[in-house]
Amino acid sequence: MSALPEENLVLPAAVLWDLDGTIVDTEPYWIECEFALVAAHGGTWSEDHARALVGMNLPYSGEYIREHAGLDLTGEQVVAALIEGVVERVREHVPFRPGAQDLLAALGDAGVPCALVTMSYRDLADSIVACLPDGSFATTVCGDEVDRGKPHPEPYLRAAALLGVDPADCVAIEDSPTGVASATAAGVPVLAVEHTVPVLPAPGRHVVKTLEGVTPEDLAGVAAALRG
Repeated sequence: MSALPEENLVLPAAVLWDLDGTIVDTEPYWIECEFALVAAHGGTWSEDHARALVGMNLPYSGEYIREHAGLDLTGEQVVAALIEGVVERVREHVPFRPGAQDLLAALGDAGVPCALVTMSYRDLADSIVACLPDGSFATTVCGDEVDRGKPHPEPYLRAAALLGVDPADCVAIEDSPTGVASATAAGVPVLAVEHTVPVLPAPGRHVVKTLEGVTPEDLAGVAAALRG
């Protein structure tokens, strides 16, 4: 991923991971739950609406669904129902994305700390983290623990602060334009792994199709190229 000699690369101070669509392919679970909830309450929903919410924070998503689907529910009730449905599905099967577990393990072996930076709430995040080796993440920042969710930079700034590192010395791994915008606003170089929605090339990001075969050295190369 970089033309720099490997011996000149400096590993990131930390790697800050998104969750949904990046480590696990839970976006289909969210969309399935959205359609089920809306149908159960006599509303209308569409794939376009579902895709518009990829990467968004849950309070925004709850209000969006309530308004656009015409539901007689509060945004908080919508969010609670979606989380319950997704957690139930995750407990049956965790759909890991290709290469994510291998890269997490390689970063651990290299001594690079990782943080989870997700707009999912703590219950869901913990249920997925529990399926990974102990110590995979040095810290986690969840959507119900920030005042302003993605695309605001707060989640990534908080993760870097918890780890005691400079955001510019980290690398974020994201899959959505909303998440990429959050990391970029926080000053974090981004490896964007396209999945459910397109991520267009732009300054501050390097776009790939998969994490399969990606190494800590590759992340160092991407960060060096983006900073350069």
